[in-house]
Order: sequence, then C-alpha cells, then structure tokens
Amino acid sequence: MYLEHFGLRQPPFSLTPDTSFFFTCSSYQEALNTLLVAARSGEGFIKITGEVGYGKTLLCRKFLAALNQDMRPTTAIGTQDHATPTTATGRFVTAYVPNPYLEPRSLLLALADEFRVPLEKDADQHQLLKGLTYALLECASKGQHALVCLDEAQAMPLESLEVLRLLTNLETEKRKLLQVVLFGQPELNERLQHHSVRQLRQRISFQYELRGLDRDELERYLHHRLSVANYSGEALFGRAVVSKLHRITRGTPRLVNIVAHKALMLAYGEGKNRVYARHIRDAAADTPEARRDWLPWALTLTVAAVVVSLGIGWFLLR
Repeated sequence: MYLEHFGLRQPPFSLTPDTSFFFTCSSYQEALNTLLVAARSGEGFIKITGEVGYGKTLLCRKFLAALNQDMRPTTAIGTQDHATPTTATGRFVTAYVPNPYLEPRSLLLALADEFRVPLEKDADQHQLLKGLTYALLECASKGQHALVCLDEAQAMPLESLEVLRLLTNLETEKRKLLQVVLFGQPELNERLQHHSVRQLRQRISFQYELRGLDRDELERYLHHRLSVANYSGEALFGRAVVSKLHRITRGTPRLVNIVAHKALMLAYGEGKNRVYARHIRDAAADTPEARRDWLPWALTLTVAAVVVSLGIGWFLLR
C-alpha cells in the first residue's frame, strides 16, 4: 500500500462511513443542522434525500453520534468525532435500521431488537406492537426521546411505511412517542407520492436534499481527509488535478474516494510524491461510473465538424 510512501496513518479515501472523516461543507452542515433541530422539536417524520454516493449513511451516523452531545450549528470545515451509531442512552434512545426492505412484521421485529424489547419467540404482530408501545412509554416516562433512522428508505415496502406511520400515532398529552428519520435516494420522493401513504407524506415536518461537492469544496474535502489520515506534506492534489477530478466525478463523494484512492496507488507505483492529471485520467478509466474526460474533446470535435460542414455548404451555394 501507499500509506508509508505518503506518510499516512490510515487510508484517507476508504468507502467505509467513518464519522472521523465527516466533512461539513455547506450542504452537509445544513443537513446535519436540520436533523438536529428537527430531532429536538420531536415532531413528525424527517426526510433526507440524495443521489447515490452522496454520503447519506455517513451523515446518518454523524447525526446519531451528535444527538446526545452539546452540538450546535457550526460552519466548521470538519470534525474528528469517533462516536458510533449504536443505541444511545441519555436524552435520546435511537434505533438504526440499515436495510428497511422488510415486510411489516420483520420491520417491527427489527425495531423491537433495536429498542431491546423482550419478546416471546413466536410473538405475533399484536404482541410486537404492544411490546414496542410499552418500551416507548417507558422512554417517555424517563424524559427520553425515541428516534429511529432508516437508511435506504426508498426500498421500504409501502405496507411497512404505513406501519411506521401507525407507530408514530402513539403519543402522550404533550408529544409523540416515536420520531422517524428517512434517508433515501431521490426515488423515495416518488414512492411517497403513492396514494396509500398520503397521510405519512403530510407528516413530514422537515426535509433536506443533499447536493454534491462544488470544485472549491472538493479541494477542501481532499485536504480534510488527508489531514485526518495524518498527512502533513505539500499538497498531493494540485488545483488543475482537483478540477479534473471534479469534472469526472461531478462532486460525488463516493466516486471522489474511489478515483482518488486509485490515483494515489498509481502515483505510488511510479514513485511520485504527488498526484498528476494522468493518474486521475487512468483511475477514471478503471471506474465505470466516472465521467470520461474525453467527452468535452469529443463534443468540441463534433461542433468543429458541424461548423466546417456548414462552411463548405455555404461556399458551394454561392
């Protein structure tokens, strides 16, 4: 590996959603602030959408880690929080369901497991709901807020979405017993347009759509991840290289990580101490989802050919 060559403590562009690498650009900080404000309000559903590879899982983990901290809105470039998204104690009791492609009973079982509800082995759906209701009331009696985060929510069956809505009907005289955060791809918006879940759609009190990194944010993103990985030398990615990387990845963090990782490997293979444009080009050629850098040139050549053809046609018609 290239770690020793570049003086790194750990891989800076791993695809594992490690909260120590969380980068608070404008979009992600706004999303995190929205989540924290919404959670503390204790009302309804919260919806976060973003394209594939935009870092929704990492945002979810950062949000869960931040819930019980005195974390207020900030404009900092990055943090180094090492908390993990396990069930919290204190003000918030949280559940995390990474794969909600579950029919209603399986979803209730998953929630019961996350909230540590004691159940009989052959408990039916009525007993599941009764056990969950008791657990949520227990949380409320202790002054705690129960919250569940569902990742990849666009894959959730409509019937399971309806079960979630029915769970959020549970309330005391002052507040709801359960709050739900949906993280999903843009297809989640289409799914929520279905007539059968119109009541749930009306209960979405906060929502946010993630954006990709712009060119300047990408430069800071690379610097931040390298710093967390203990890099302290001169810039590995020059401005022209960053522009090329942004062009082929369209600012999608996952693609940036994949291409940047491969580019570092190529630079290491050549014994270079920095990444050059050819390394980005070759790394992109090996990454199916990366935009090919020849596209602008192909477009330019096509336009030139059209102009030449029009010129010849005009000359012949004179």
